[in-house]
Amino acid sequence: MSTETGQAVDAEPRSHRIVPGPKGLPFLGSLPQFGKNPLAFFERLRSHGDMVGWRFGPNSCVYIADPDCIGELLTETERSFDQPALGIAFRTVMGNGVVVARGTDWRRKRSLVQPSVRPKQVRSYAATMASSTVELADTWSGGERIDIKREMAALTQRIAVRTIFGVDTAADAEAMGRAMDVAQQEIGKEFAGIGALLPDWVPTPGRARIKKAAAVIDAEVSRVVARHRDGGDERPDLLSRLLTAVDETGAHLTDQEIRDETVTLYIGGHETTSSTLVWAWYLLSRHPRVRAALTEELDRVLGDREPEFDDYARLTYTQSVVKETLRLYPTIWLVTGVAKEGARIGGVPMPVGTRVWTSQWVTQRDARWFPEPEEFRPERWDPETGDDIAEYAWFPFGGGPRVCLGTRFAMVEAVLILAVLARRFELDVDPGVIGPVPSLTLQPDREVMATIRTR
Repeated sequence: MSTETGQAVDAEPRSHRIVPGPKGLPFLGSLPQFGKNPLAFFERLRSHGDMVGWRFGPNSCVYIADPDCIGELLTETERSFDQPALGIAFRTVMGNGVVVARGTDWRRKRSLVQPSVRPKQVRSYAATMASSTVELADTWSGGERIDIKREMAALTQRIAVRTIFGVDTAADAEAMGRAMDVAQQEIGKEFAGIGALLPDWVPTPGRARIKKAAAVIDAEVSRVVARHRDGGDERPDLLSRLLTAVDETGAHLTDQEIRDETVTLYIGGHETTSSTLVWAWYLLSRHPRVRAALTEELDRVLGDREPEFDDYARLTYTQSVVKETLRLYPTIWLVTGVAKEGARIGGVPMPVGTRVWTSQWVTQRDARWFPEPEEFRPERWDPETGDDIAEYAWFPFGGGPRVCLGTRFAMVEAVLILAVLARRFELDVDPGVIGPVPSLTLQPDREVMATIRTR
């Protein structure tokens, strides 16, 4: 039976071997096919088997699609697998935060960041999540046409600057938001294109844009940090907790580390939740039965009041809607690691330097793990009557020691936002299929326009 993380006891381990995938081109390998459509490329690899050899440029790679193997990759990170060296666009924006740090540096940073996103702290942020959403709801009216991507991005930006930075002006949210939009686009372009193979020193228009965006982000973070330090008062926001955190030696995070961790938390608290909510509204609009079940729960649990943190545990169907959205449209759509000495997956040795890849998009749409995988069926997550879901068949937040620190924050935020808005409104998304674009996060391929219907 599934748990909150979608993990359950699986069947007997399966035997594995590496099968050859696409031959690819000299030097480039399968990079052109990957860059054209990474999701379709991973689906093509899966058609070869559960463990497929291929090349990304000059790099020897293995793609894995079986939950047992995925679990090994995720749980053995740090011990048997390293974080890969990511492109200059990603590093320029993210720095060396907890998401990309390695070894001792990663363990130190995780110990300093983790307390700020523990359940007790998330409880303190829930009121801001709900009140910010109520402010948005109060501006909506029946019959109005809205761009859901724009509305959800503005909302989660507002929540992020309030909970992370402790500031409360539209200017703070908009400046960071515009810079992060540019950063996300350029990271996605570099990752899937020839830029992934270019040395850091090669100038490109995209790299110039990413540097400009990073300069805006640096300036905004520095300004807010200075404001916190000058104020002297204790604040409840994430940044204040990072500023006062000390490691086992009594040392604080440096200014650069503060900048890197706040940007990491901002992306986790804004980009991922915003994307998930856009996909949720899209799916709800196309599945009236699910929308009716969601509103029935909201009416029954909340009545005519707004949700609070304690309602999160009671809104089980709303949670299932979010989980099922993340299954079909996982915000983070790939995981990769680099094999160290002695690394093995599924009993198969991985030579040192082999880059092991897996994709949430493919495994979470595999009929072996999810009956009727293309169907939007939140009932599969019911803790009592739902499907038996293999451990690591669902991993939108990763897993193992490097599981996303903001998992609880993101789930509570998405559930509370849906609860506030879906209790008052239905959003009828314009007809037509909306496809996914894999950049830093999985984004819709066009505007998501909708008409507001007052319940």
